Amino acid sequence: MGPFSILICVVCSIVGAGMGLFSGLVPGIHVNTLASVMLASYPAMEELLSGIVGEGRAAAAVSCCIMSAAVVHSFVDFVPSVFIGAPDSDDHVAMLPGHRLLLQGRGMAAVRAAAVGSLVGASAAVTLAVPLQWVMMAGCEGFLDGLTPVVVTAAASIILLGQFRKGCGIQGAVLFCLSGTLGVAVMDLGIPSDGILGDGTLLFPMLSGLFGMPVLLTSASGGDIPRQSDASDMSGVHAAGVKGVVMGCIAGWFPGITSTVGASISACFMPENRPERFISTVASIGTVTSILSLVTLSVSGSGRSGICIVIGDMVGDSIGGFASETFLMLILTAGIASALGYALTIASGKAMAGTVGRVDSRRLGLGVAAFTVVLVHLFTGPWGVAILAVSTMIGFLAPAYGTDRTVLCGCLLLPVILMQVGL
Repeated sequence: MGPFSILICVVCSIVGAGMGLFSGLVPGIHVNTLASVMLASYPAMEELLSGIVGEGRAAAAVSCCIMSAAVVHSFVDFVPSVFIGAPDSDDHVAMLPGHRLLLQGRGMAAVRAAAVGSLVGASAAVTLAVPLQWVMMAGCEGFLDGLTPVVVTAAASIILLGQFRKGCGIQGAVLFCLSGTLGVAVMDLGIPSDGILGDGTLLFPMLSGLFGMPVLLTSASGGDIPRQSDASDMSGVHAAGVKGVVMGCIAGWFPGITSTVGASISACFMPENRPERFISTVASIGTVTSILSLVTLSVSGSGRSGICIVIGDMVGDSIGGFASETFLMLILTAGIASALGYALTIASGKAMAGTVGRVDSRRLGLGVAAFTVVLVHLFTGPWGVAILAVSTMIGFLAPAYGTDRTVLCGCLLLPVILMQVGL
């Protein structure tokens, strides 16, 4: 990889960081949406960029922009999750501890913990990317694929066993199956998802209803948000981010083991008594997953995320092979974007912390809930609103039955389990 390729990575990292900042701060605008728009407009961009970076590097340049946006998004999306209760689909389980810190006047502690966890995860993922690619190409790919049914079933079992230890195992199992049935319906029944702005994904209303809307509506009946302080105790937060690296490596390969599921499993094995540490673990898992999914793409040719599917469509076979130039450009871009993402997360967190204390929490909660409904209708249409309503009702059942919200990860795990057993 020569100096010109490195220059392309730097420029594309900066451009993509702006995209990721936008998608991370605006609730409901997932980075996958931006990637889809760039894929649709790629022919025009390829013609424009070919004269600047060369015909062979145009696809890599656009893909680097998308990769940078994905990494920065994985950093910044914790800011609206903490301050306005609007989590992204990958960090719903961090919403409750983040909201708890917000109500204590320590919202910036949650943001800093997320930024540290994401930075630890990104640093580890960039360092491990090439060695992991070599291990997979040396014959581990087939072995790991064969373990998929075992790993996914074990993940579900760990989550349910945690509820039995709390004395609410039956309720947890019922909610796991209930949310799993909803997940099967969303993923396999072909429910229309045509919104005003195009064909969206029903995962957005499902996850928003299960994890986000109940917290928003509950906060709307609570007290005012206190003035926020930036005094943060970050002891142990870096170590918590390292824990997320291990789970992120698993989540980056096995289908159904998303960062949400990975954080739930991590909490069962290594519970944290401080919300900052848990948030750091969740953030680390999400960032590791977004970067190491490139390894999966380069080895198997299949993307495990919307971002990697778009990148694969653009670069084709050029990402394959051990340490190809395209692969190294994407990994370098991810490293640069992680530094930008850390700085942007802290800056945007400070800006929001300075204003949120002056906003009425009831109006804020109801306003964000209403905005979520509008976004769901725009992106997924009336069927999406129906999914949002059903999933919100299920989401309220977890605290009513005394179970953790982690059992609602059945919406992602049960469909994969059924697919693996051929049902």
